[in-house]
Amino acid sequence: MIGPARERRGIPLRAVVPNAVTALALCSGLSGVRFAIAEDWEKAIAAILIAAVLDGMDGRIARMLKGQSRFGAELDSLSDVIAFGVSPAIIVHLWALQYLPRFGWLFALAYAVCAALRLARFNANIDVEEQPHKSAGFLTGVPAPAGAALLLLPTYLWIASGREWDWLHDRYGIAAWAAICAFLMISSVATFSWGSIRLRRNVRFTAIVVIALVAGALVTAPWETLSVASFLYLASIPFSIASYARVKKQRAAAASPRPLAEG
Repeated sequence: MIGPARERRGIPLRAVVPNAVTALALCSGLSGVRFAIAEDWEKAIAAILIAAVLDGMDGRIARMLKGQSRFGAELDSLSDVIAFGVSPAIIVHLWALQYLPRFGWLFALAYAVCAALRLARFNANIDVEEQPHKSAGFLTGVPAPAGAALLLLPTYLWIASGREWDWLHDRYGIAAWAAICAFLMISSVATFSWGSIRLRRNVRFTAIVVIALVAGALVTAPWETLSVASFLYLASIPFSIASYARVKKQRAAAASPRPLAEG
């Protein structure tokens, strides 16, 4: 007579793979600091961008392998704080803010703290059922990877100019820009969630061509392409606010009681 099957212990491989990708994103973000210390700004920014790509992959890999876990969600947030909060703040400080006596480090700290606050707010709302922005397909504030990309926008332009546009290196302007990026992350403005976008069948081939062209542009002219992409994202924020306002208005109209028809 065969006894009951033993309970299989240990962590399944499908749960390890997405967490490994998250750890790689963390390592890539920290590597950006190492390159910034050596004043290799191109590699420092590339490390942050690689971390952003890996950050976008780990969640999808976890869902594909059915390896979602609370541990993975917490590790992802910790990785995001370092890769998109601490590392970009240190890179920008070494690039420009260190030349702002006494107050430069405060702006770098403010950005890193705001990134941590945004991710803490996200974690606190994971199990909350009533999330108006999320239910409508929007995000609350600018996500941490996008905030890091926006913070580094002056550096893209500076490198694209052949390091000749010294006005982009102005420490006062960078401090103000860091404050704006920090505010956008912790704000309550509705921003587009790219994961909720659904393409029509008649434009899917066009979308594939556009993605291929953008990928080619990133290879041939990375800094110009990143600059244009950042400006386009900034330009989309007013449209996302207006779009959510329409959704909110439609919901309010649908929820309000209708007057009874006269007999």
